[in-house]
Amino acid sequence: MQQLNSLKNHLLIAMPQLEDSWFAGTVTYLCEHNADGAMGIVLNKPLPVTFHEICEQLEINRLAGIDPGIYAGGPVSQEHGFILHRQQGNWGATLNVTEQAHLTSSKDILKAIAAGSGPQDYRLTLGYAGWDAQQLDEEILANSWLTIEATEHLLFEVPHDELYQAALSQLGVSAEFLSSDAGHA
Repeated sequence: MQQLNSLKNHLLIAMPQLEDSWFAGTVTYLCEHNADGAMGIVLNKPLPVTFHEICEQLEINRLAGIDPGIYAGGPVSQEHGFILHRQQGNWGATLNVTEQAHLTSSKDILKAIAAGSGPQDYRLTLGYAGWDAQQLDEEILANSWLTIEATEHLLFEVPHDELYQAALSQLGVSAEFLSSDAGHA
């Protein structure tokens, strides 16, 4: 099977056939997609854990009032944190996806966020989504996902509970018209 063009810096929108899976109703930002596989961060699956609890566990002091939402970034390595952010910085362990989207997994960015000196636009996740070589391509061809190029607005400004519909709207699609039946002309 030939690999699809890279979908790095695209959003994956879960189709109804994923309704019984971990990815039901999710929007995933693809940080990598190449011949070796793909890696992304789910942006709209909130967790019941708080930023305060994470800071306490990692012994990070935080300013009062700083308590962003925490999301399940994917089913892989859920004990590891990832911060998708807009502003560049001198953070360790950072993947620059684009000039406007960076993925950092080091403790220094958490300390900066907790102190109020970190990036202003970010999403905090635990875990990530990963696909082996060709796996995501096969899922897309099986109509498990819709794809759309990511925008800063969708990544950082749309609330998590509106993201699925907002991403679909960019395609001119409404969730109630999606079907779990796949077909090819």
